[in-house]
Amino acid sequence: MKGIRWWRLLPLIIAAAMWWGCPSAEAHQNDSSKCEERQLASSHVHAAIHFDQHDGNYVEIHSVMTVEIPGVEWPQAKKLRYDENSKEYLQAMRCLLRGGDKTSHKTEWRIDGPKVNGQGDDVRVSYDCFALISNYGPIRLGPWSIESKPGHTWNASLNSMTLRSSLWDVEADLGGLKLVRASKSASLTDAPQWKGVSPSEVSFRFRLPWKRWWLLSYGQSFWSKVGVAAWWVCASLVIALAALRGRQAHPSSGADGRKDSVVRAVLQWAVLSGSFAVTLLLIRAQEKPIGPPWNAFIWIPAGLAMTLVAQPWLGGAPLQARAVKGATLTVAAVGLLVVLAPEVFSLPPNLVSKGEPSVSGKIGYVVVGLAIVWLWLAAMTAWAWRFAREGQLVPASWTGRWDRAPVLCVAVVSVLLGVVAGGLLGCFWWVQERQWARASWPIGESAGQGHGKYISDYLSGFSFTHLTFIFSYSWILTGIALLALLHFRIKTRQESDAKHEKSALGPEGPDVILTAAVFAFTAGLQGAAFTGNAGQYPIWILLNIGSLFAVVAAGRRWSVLSRVGDCFRRKRLRSGKRRHEMRVKAHEFQNLDQQTRLIDQGRSASMTLDQLAAHQRDLRHWMVAGCGKTNPPPENISVMDIALAWGPEGHWWDNGVHAVRPALWLGIPASVGLLWLELRNIWNVMRLSHEPTAIPELIVKFFTYQAAWAAAGFVLGALWRLLPGRLSPLRAWSLVIAYAVPACLAVLLDIFIGGSFRELLLYSLFMAVILTGTGMWMDTSTFDQDQQYAHGRLALLVSIYRVRGAAVLFGWLLTQLVAATTLWQFMVRQ
Repeated sequence: MKGIRWWRLLPLIIAAAMWWGCPSAEAHQNDSSKCEERQLASSHVHAAIHFDQHDGNYVEIHSVMTVEIPGVEWPQAKKLRYDENSKEYLQAMRCLLRGGDKTSHKTEWRIDGPKVNGQGDDVRVSYDCFALISNYGPIRLGPWSIESKPGHTWNASLNSMTLRSSLWDVEADLGGLKLVRASKSASLTDAPQWKGVSPSEVSFRFRLPWKRWWLLSYGQSFWSKVGVAAWWVCASLVIALAALRGRQAHPSSGADGRKDSVVRAVLQWAVLSGSFAVTLLLIRAQEKPIGPPWNAFIWIPAGLAMTLVAQPWLGGAPLQARAVKGATLTVAAVGLLVVLAPEVFSLPPNLVSKGEPSVSGKIGYVVVGLAIVWLWLAAMTAWAWRFAREGQLVPASWTGRWDRAPVLCVAVVSVLLGVVAGGLLGCFWWVQERQWARASWPIGESAGQGHGKYISDYLSGFSFTHLTFIFSYSWILTGIALLALLHFRIKTRQESDAKHEKSALGPEGPDVILTAAVFAFTAGLQGAAFTGNAGQYPIWILLNIGSLFAVVAAGRRWSVLSRVGDCFRRKRLRSGKRRHEMRVKAHEFQNLDQQTRLIDQGRSASMTLDQLAAHQRDLRHWMVAGCGKTNPPPENISVMDIALAWGPEGHWWDNGVHAVRPALWLGIPASVGLLWLELRNIWNVMRLSHEPTAIPELIVKFFTYQAAWAAAGFVLGALWRLLPGRLSPLRAWSLVIAYAVPACLAVLLDIFIGGSFRELLLYSLFMAVILTGTGMWMDTSTFDQDQQYAHGRLALLVSIYRVRGAAVLFGWLLTQLVAATTLWQFMVRQ
């Protein structure tokens, strides 16, 4: 060792220093300078861009880029044939498509990955992607950069970082959009083309039709927020008016003070829902939304207050209040713990991590997000329970169990709400990770610290995203509140004036407002959603209510029971025994009509013409005796007409409840058909795996469609005796016409702005089919005790309509069904 001089170790020291200072092979791979872009100069590129207006609803931009690469000149080409998930493939694809660009392309969507094929060393890569013009933000789409310019124009240009030295063949199909100008090297046509040019020479400017840019401008403007806010304010005013009008001037002693409680609850909901909706819209309208920790300081106390103000324990034992308060306060305290002591979860004081949060930090984000979502789900549940309980809409066994075991009920509901909130979080997490994989492809994890910051951002925004989603469907609570108030008014009046209630044709006074509001906030609002313009909602609701009032006013003059007069209703329809007698007379009339037809056809009958005439005179005398000689019933109204016009139940509310079940069953195919139609759109399918609320929204939509059909059936049954027309299809179409007034105006507006109204038309046809079928079900239910004469409901239906031409009525139903099915099939093919 003594003979070894230090200078003899100098080469070893230099080699060690070079090894230490040189980057790793992996770092070399992530360095865009190693992509060897210059060797791509001999590649040939063909790029096409296509614009599709899709019936004017939106503009889709489709990009197709094909690159032919000589493999002998670009060493990375062979890696393009590797497995799509391998690091080598992603590195080569990044070099080919992105180069040094490490930004995420959030506006770019792909159905499949690039297709790679070729012969020998040569490789051919086809890259398809698309984007939507949904706002005025810049769009990165494959090799294209698209930006909005003044004058409602857009500029499209090629922006390739790796294929700048290659020669490009480019063609643009504007799909009916107006070409403003194109670069000098383009052919002068409406579909400009470039041959063998550099990508820097390719650019063109186009203009959207005024209908499209107007919709874009309106959607991004302050006035669109005003339209949504106006809908909530209008809805709150309608609810408050209905509640105030529904207050009894002289409540019966049997109401036990609960009447004021129901009205007070509906008024509280009107004020709270409207105020919160406007607040939520103002927060969303801010350029910089409220972030953590202030969002937790707002939404946790607000959710707690909404739950406690609902007072689901009202009228019960003190243990019920303690159980509800204990559960909600515990969840709120756990959520606020993360905000007040973030260091416990390794989070910064402002709850915003600059990089990927630790495991404990993720737990903290999840805890506060779940707490907020749970509290707001609990608030919606508490209000629904209070409305349903005070309005006596739930079975007595449910309220009995709540009174006997409140702690167990709160525990079970809390667990169920936790499962729902956890499911929303799991879906949210899965979707956001897929969204990141889509936007960052093919860079992936090499995009610096962006993924960690992305995780922190979306976990901190989980609560607000789903809070907006939950509250957007709170109109269901409005329908429950109106039904509860309507039912309680009926119950209190039955206790004070049972005779009048039994002979009432339908809703009267404030009850008409409540019934019309139920229809407008369910079936009407669901149809308004197909217009795609929230600014129409206030007008839609008012028109729905007004048109239904007009139909009821016409029915009070021209309906069957209105034409026979009050005297007949008092004498023949007051009690169940007398209504049974009327049905017996109707069955007798049906038998006489059948015997008359047999004689007219020259066939043998059980009675002679004289006997038939005598029985018919007796039936007419029975009707005249009921009406009085001074006010005889019209000649064209028979006892069968009266029986069918009364319906199967004694009270109009019970008629409405009876019509709910057939409407629900008939509505299932319509709900499935509407959802299936949505999923035929590739954009909606991709939303399921890339938007946080797309899957929950799809599930909720099925139930909201069913709620719309059920509410339409209820209103049909409740107004059954007041609707004009002798036949059930005519009564059903009276209600369809009340719905069609705002729908037709919406269709005219869609035609004017170039939008698509097919979805609204299909929904309206489904509504007509369901209401017509429900009306026929009501007729069979009126005589369901006569099934001993006609085996099966279908045979009974034919037996009833033989008097009035079953073939015509079935043909009318079949015509509507064929029209709806044909339109649905056409839209599916489109």
